Amino acid sequence: YDIEDADANCKRLVRNGIVRVADIKFPLPYRPKSFPLVIVSDALDYLSPRYLNKTLPDFARVSADGVVLFTGFPGQRKAKAADVSKYGRAAKLRSSTWWARYFIQTSLEENEVAAKKFSRAAEKSSYNPSCQIFHLRSYR
Repeated sequence: YDIEDADANCKRLVRNGIVRVADIKFPLPYRPKSFPLVIVSDALDYLSPRYLNKTLPDFARVSADGVVLFTGFPGQRKAKAADVSKYGRAAKLRSSTWWARYFIQTSLEENEVAAKKFSRAAEKSSYNPSCQIFHLRSYR
């Protein structure tokens, strides 16, 4: 994704070299297990299947302890014209069943321990997510 619409804090992180912008057409320029945790928010819904098949396994490759995905719910919202022009395509909101099948097909495993721990913490703080949250294991 482009960073044109990112807020000032994100742009500052990029300028300071803390965050890097990468082109999803290429593998991430990091060794396996370079990061303890990879968090992906509001991005996968905009990827075509071709790029999703390249990108998500690459996130699992560079993470040491797992990947956390935040994705939209099907029927949650309709794509706005601004979203389509900004990202080049409308968001494709996939069901939890679709994601479960996808994880199996790409040899990605859900981390049930992390998911339960997150659910308990969310319940304790009365957090009710407005998106789907998946906790995946890193590739071994």
